[in-house]
Amino acid sequence: MIVALLGYMGSGKSTIGKKLAALEGYTFLDLDDFIEQQEQLSIADLFEQRGHIEFRKLEIKAVQQICRSYSNLVLALGGGTPCYGNTMTFLNQHPNIFTTYLKASVRTLADRLLLEKAKRPLIAKISDNELSEFIAKHLFERSKFYNQAQWSINVDERPIDEVVKEIQKELDENNL
Repeated sequence: MIVALLGYMGSGKSTIGKKLAALEGYTFLDLDDFIEQQEQLSIADLFEQRGHIEFRKLEIKAVQQICRSYSNLVLALGGGTPCYGNTMTFLNQHPNIFTTYLKASVRTLADRLLLEKAKRPLIAKISDNELSEFIAKHLFERSKFYNQAQWSINVDERPIDEVVKEIQKELDENNL
């Protein structure tokens, strides 16, 4: 089984994913880390040197490779990963993948991302005053993909442990 966590950057995919994987006895894999290792470049450098479209092609290829190669995995997707190619269709049609959307409000995302803008190529050059508006627009555009997840959970103002327990409960109820 692969539990694929999706959602906007800052929604907690990596943090929640690591905790969930540890409790389930699964491996945790962050898609961005996987790509960085494969390409020997940081995500920021990949965006800068190869551009947005080439980066998205790398993501699609990496997701397919991971899904062919791993089991008992919690996979934290990049925020844009579900929105390109046929990634959501691929994930949802795969018999051993359970897609989970970590849903967060614009306010929650802006509060979290304000602290780490420099590490996020997509928002690094956006002014603090414009960040919420950018997130709102982007989240609206991506929501049609995020909402295709097999299950979603609101993460606003909820402790990590509570979110992880709810995901575990959903996995158990679905015999996953």
